[in-house]
Amino acid sequence: MVINMYITMLPVIIGGIMNMVFTKTPVYKKLKKPMDGGRNFRDGKRIFGDNKTWAGFFSMIIFCCISQLSEGIILKISDIDYRNEFYLRHENMLFYNMIIGILLGAAYMIMELPNSFIKRRIGIPSGKTAQGITGKIFFIIDQIDSLIGVMLILYFASGISFAKYMLYILLGGITHISVNAALYGLKIRKNL
Repeated sequence: MVINMYITMLPVIIGGIMNMVFTKTPVYKKLKKPMDGGRNFRDGKRIFGDNKTWAGFFSMIIFCCISQLSEGIILKISDIDYRNEFYLRHENMLFYNMIIGILLGAAYMIMELPNSFIKRRIGIPSGKTAQGITGKIFFIIDQIDSLIGVMLILYFASGISFAKYMLYILLGGITHISVNAALYGLKIRKNL
């Protein structure tokens, strides 16, 4: 079951890694425009901050789409597409994979926005972590905020149970921490 869960999540994992690498390139730095346009909310603080950019938003969608399409082709050729839970109700087809990839990337990025908004309200700078209990709470939220949206796409597309949805959140959170630690070790991420 865990292998099937990882096969199902792999396009988002790969898309996220590719997006993180992309944000370190000169191309990204040229295209980097904050989603909030640098504007402040009525409390005088930034809406989302500098790290939530349109280039990052659309590149995540593109990378998830490419990853989902690629995995779909590989699984079909290998005749093991039954291992990806997106194919429980739908056939493994290019158009379906493209739509799923777009939805996964968009859900990932959209679900990060409320967390960023709240962190700006309580004074946590963009790309930084808080100390104490607040830091611990937001560390957990940072690992699962995007997963909640991504797994909702899976929940509605495949009809998995709510218990399995929650298991995906748990496994995804643990995986997110592990991937972030690896990216931090490779100096692609500035913090865990």
